[in-house]
This record gives sequence, structure tokens and C-alpha cells, in this order.
Amino acid sequence: MPSFVGQTLPDANAEVERLRLTAAVVDHTTSDRYPKNVVIMQRPEAGQQVRQGRQISFVISDGIVARLMPDLRYQSMREVQLDLSHTHLQLGKVRYMRSDVIPEGHVISQNPGPLVSVHEGDTVNLSVSRGARLTIAVPKFVGLDIDQARDLAERSGIKLGQVVWTPLGKNAPPHGMVARQLPPPNAKIASYDPVDLQVSAGPNESGYILRQVRVLVSVPTPENVQNGQQLDVRLALTDATGQHDIYHAFAEPGQKLDFTVTALGTALLDMYVNDQLAGETRLGTEPPRTYGNVASPSPTPL
Repeated sequence: MPSFVGQTLPDANAEVERLRLTAAVVDHTTSDRYPKNVVIMQRPEAGQQVRQGRQISFVISDGIVARLMPDLRYQSMREVQLDLSHTHLQLGKVRYMRSDVIPEGHVISQNPGPLVSVHEGDTVNLSVSRGARLTIAVPKFVGLDIDQARDLAERSGIKLGQVVWTPLGKNAPPHGMVARQLPPPNAKIASYDPVDLQVSAGPNESGYILRQVRVLVSVPTPENVQNGQQLDVRLALTDATGQHDIYHAFAEPGQKLDFTVTALGTALLDMYVNDQLAGETRLGTEPPRTYGNVASPSPTPL
């Protein structure tokens, strides 16, 4: 029995036929040693005595499979493990460090970086947050107008979360004044923890709530998509004003998209990838109206 290892499959099949044997491909596997469509293993092995008509089983190389490194930043370690398992990559060294931006247990940075071409089995090293170095006392935002609140947040190192414009009835504070906050004043938070504000739509206003929400989405990888293929991604917002696109462009699988979304009333954010619905996020649920007739909403985000 000669050795067929290293031969292309057509050459190996021709040699098998010349020897009056039969051949069958029983498996394929990736290989960084043998190019695609080359024999990397055979049974029986070379040197053994075989009779005419015996079947020779081949394992054929698929070559090196290149993939795009997923964007692991901001993800929890559980999400990282799922992404690496899906892309057949390995977790390498994990370095823990303090961060005033990234929550504890989430990825700060990675090497190789996002969307770099890698091969199956490659390792990725991570820097992971151990949490913030300092805590911040939440200042009092209630009673300030929204511009003053945003200025105070910036000076205090506070990150604002949802800013929700709310109709509070005929005795509501003036338009644009912060009516409620969460966490409350003097609470201790990490620098990356957001503070949510409820802002008055003004006296005698009724109707819809206007929300401003930061949304971070990751572009999924659909089935049957080739490596390096860009995806047609569309984000459609549906709220009280109807449906409109807030993003429509090509993006890479695993790419992260960061938006501040303004929505009126109950809102849905739908993601379409190659014209197929890939996910849906509910941004808010409208509370029941308790007074007056519905008026056209007047607040506008600043």
C-alpha cells in the first residue's frame, strides 16, 4: 500500500484506480499544514498488504478556515465564552484591571482586535474590568432644568442613562425641569453606573412619554454567510409617530452599533439583517392616561 498523504484528491483517486482499489472520502478537517483538497490521512496505512478491490478511506483537508474576530468589548465573560465557542476560537490570557468606564466582569479590550482575520483554534487575550477605582456621590438633579442637569452630570463625572420626558398633569413642574431621578441624591455609585432622569413635559401637558435611550447592539451572524461578507443591516424604530429607519448601512458580523434613540410613547426597535428580522427590543410601555384629552406632545429633546 503506497502513501497517498500529501496528494491531491484527484491524484490519489487516479492512483487508487490504477492499483485496482476503491477510494472513499470519510471525513474532512481543517489543517494548517496541508492545503485544501489534499489527503491528510488514509486507512489502511502505507506499507500494509491489501487485496485488489479493497476500499481505501481518506480524510481530506479543508485548509485553513479564516474567520473574523468577534467584537468582545463590553461583553460579560459568559457572552465571551458563547461567542468564542460559536467561532471555534480559544480564550487565552485574561488580565483584570480597574476601569471607571467598563462595569465589573466585562471586557475592556481584546487582542487580536475586533473584526481582524483569524483562524479556527486561534486564541484571544482579554483585559477585563475589576470595577471602578472610586465611587461617586450622586448629586441632586431634581429641580434643575435639563441643560443644568446635563452640565452638572458632566462636571460630576456622572453618566446619564434614560432621559424620559413625562406628562405629569396640570400641576406639573415647568417644561424641562427634572422631576425625579434614580438613584436618589447622595447614593454611592460607580463611575459607569447611569443616573436616569424623569423630566417634566410642562403644566397641563398630557399624552405621550418621550424617551431618550442609549442603545448598544451587536450585529449577529446569520447562517450561510461567508467569512468577510458584509451584511445589509437596518434598524427600524416604531413609536407613536409611525415607523422610520434610524440606521441602514452595511456592517460586519459582530460589529457593535451605538445609538441614542429618541422615541415617542411605547416603542419597538427592530433589527433586520439582509432583510430578515434578527431581533426586537421594546424601549418602553406607555402608562394608562388618567386625565384630560390627548394633546399633541410638545417636549423636544435637548
